[in-house]
Amino acid sequence: MIGPVVRRNDWTTLEVPELGAWTPTRSMSVVMPAWGSTPLDAVLAALTAQTYPEHLFEVVVVDDGNSPPVELPDLRPAHTRLVRVTEGWGRANASEVGTAQSDGDIVMWLDADMLAFAEHLEAHARWHHVIDHAVVLGDKRFVTPRIDLTPAQVRDRVADGSIVDLHDWNTADQHTWIEEIFAKTDDLARAGHNAFHCLVGATVSMTRAMHDATGGLDPTLRLGEDTVFGHLLNEAGAVLLPDRGARAWHLGLTHVMQQGDLVKAYNAPAFADFVPASRGRRQHGRIYQVPYVEVVVPVDAGADRVQRCVDALLESDMDDLRVVLVADWAVLDTARVSPLRDPLRDLGILSRAYRHEPRVELVQPDAEVLTQRCRSPFRMTLASTALAPLEMSIGVLLADMERTHFGLAVLHGPAGEVVRVVRTAARSRAGWHEVTDPGEVDDFIADVFGRRDAGAAELGWVPWEERTIRRYRRPKFGAVSSEESWARVEETMVPALERRAARAQRARKG
Repeated sequence: MIGPVVRRNDWTTLEVPELGAWTPTRSMSVVMPAWGSTPLDAVLAALTAQTYPEHLFEVVVVDDGNSPPVELPDLRPAHTRLVRVTEGWGRANASEVGTAQSDGDIVMWLDADMLAFAEHLEAHARWHHVIDHAVVLGDKRFVTPRIDLTPAQVRDRVADGSIVDLHDWNTADQHTWIEEIFAKTDDLARAGHNAFHCLVGATVSMTRAMHDATGGLDPTLRLGEDTVFGHLLNEAGAVLLPDRGARAWHLGLTHVMQQGDLVKAYNAPAFADFVPASRGRRQHGRIYQVPYVEVVVPVDAGADRVQRCVDALLESDMDDLRVVLVADWAVLDTARVSPLRDPLRDLGILSRAYRHEPRVELVQPDAEVLTQRCRSPFRMTLASTALAPLEMSIGVLLADMERTHFGLAVLHGPAGEVVRVVRTAARSRAGWHEVTDPGEVDDFIADVFGRRDAGAAELGWVPWEERTIRRYRRPKFGAVSSEESWARVEETMVPALERRAARAQRARKG
């Protein structure tokens, strides 16, 4: 199944069947990590009254090392099984353990404290019968756990719909910050590539193909794994949407609701490291696991020109990047040869210049990194090293793509295309629709995400000879004593520090 084309994240163009008015065919696996004290009896009882056909879904309960071990209650869906975690721990790890041992075409993660209404699974699944790359969020309200019903009574109240009367849906707590985003973006339809920020794992579903395209949750993360996974879903071309028909009571408050500041402090390093779109969490001059942009540069000339171009990239104000320098590095060896007469002299110079630079990767022309999905939100490809960017050029171009949500930008010179920037999510979306021909990919991205064409010179790409690179220099104080030298430093620094303090004070007052 390929499904209809969705422009950016405007899922409202999709047509899905009304609840109860269609015949499902796809199998579904509900993966439920269980840790600590959870109302598992009530949660599983609710799942026995789902409108989704019982023969089409299984429930995989994952015991994340509980003591005493989890035992399945008598009242549970027909196809329910228990697996136990043997390596690692945490919700992300348990979810992946359960997913790996499940069989459904559709994978749904449901927390063990979610009391699902009757249409919950059906509401999720209907989207996955229409489009393979949708990711669906269920609707929930947070309530104080008050299950004074027997499992059989829970099943009956879910079946007849009276489970909604257990609490007041309209006044119960919500994810306030998510609902605010929903309100501003028409339930994410206008959120574009920023929709992933709303990914919460308590009730979320996707096709197994979509899950596998991301590589899954990071099992080493203990908190915040859903936000990191949301970034991976976005990069894999997902369409993220909430379904208001997939309702559930969340029995208890989240960690963020109870200890928000601690959770944010704990998650901040991981979000900065793995989610480059979280720009505000990153610091200038730092190196992070996933760079914001990957720049592919060919070794197409002598060392002087190539090095000037690469150094210009590294000196950019947009320093959150990785340079992929492409050449046949394998031809370099340690055989005896005069360094000055070596026919591979220039290639050797470049190898020595960047082999220890953490932001430069030396790759072969046939390296998988050039054909697989980009590891960053953007991939910039240079046609040659004849032009080099001024300091602000890359940042200005990417800022425009963020503002417009465009998926492709092409800069042109007198002889044709000079630089192209492709949004990874847009390229991945083309893959879901089996668009592979380069020209057709460009057309697809232009139609679905938008395209910008501009002159390279107008955006600050200059001939490499004209791009000067700053170098470190020792401060010069002349032939003076150390005391006089330090006095000159104080003369310079003290007024600068005073000006900075004054600006900070004005900012606080403002």
